[in-house]
Amino acid sequence: MKNLASVQTHPVFSEGDYLDFERFAQERHEFLDGSVYAMAGESPNHSTICYNLYGLTHIQLRGKSCRGFSPNMKIATNEAGLFSYPDLAIVCGPPAFLDDKSDVLTNPTVIFEVLSPSTENYDRGEKFLRYTNYIETLKDYVLISQESPFIEHYSERSGWSKTEIKGLDAILKLNSVECEIALVELYDLVEFPA
Repeated sequence: MKNLASVQTHPVFSEGDYLDFERFAQERHEFLDGSVYAMAGESPNHSTICYNLYGLTHIQLRGKSCRGFSPNMKIATNEAGLFSYPDLAIVCGPPAFLDDKSDVLTNPTVIFEVLSPSTENYDRGEKFLRYTNYIETLKDYVLISQESPFIEHYSERSGWSKTEIKGLDAILKLNSVECEIALVELYDLVEFPA
């Protein structure tokens, strides 16, 4: 689960200050309009869903020109003032990076976020707007619930409209990367709240 508790060391960071700070930090931090936010640990459900997601996508991407990046790879929205750590990013073709450090990706095709109570509104709101308005390569934005078998899939092909995928018998289809994710496999070993 991510926590958006602001780091108060500096009232406002420039993007360069943030990158200098983040590249030597022991913990991960996201950047939004000059503010830096610490990222907390994950719940067991969050961690299990991410692990399952990596396995399901890795198998289907083998032999293709697309590849996944772990949540340790930062994503930049260029002039939109956001650096973030999605739970999984997929890039098709050669990855493009912000600079020669190769630790900030600028051309994701698909971004996955596993929702947490503390960041759910942010992931659906401000982060969605910045990803979809400023990342030209982005084709799919996928929000995954950890409370029930439920996915919100935003697709650029349909003008960033949302499709809801519900239930363990449902399948998420990502045409942009030619992957299908069965929710029964994505949620394997996840224990939903009563």
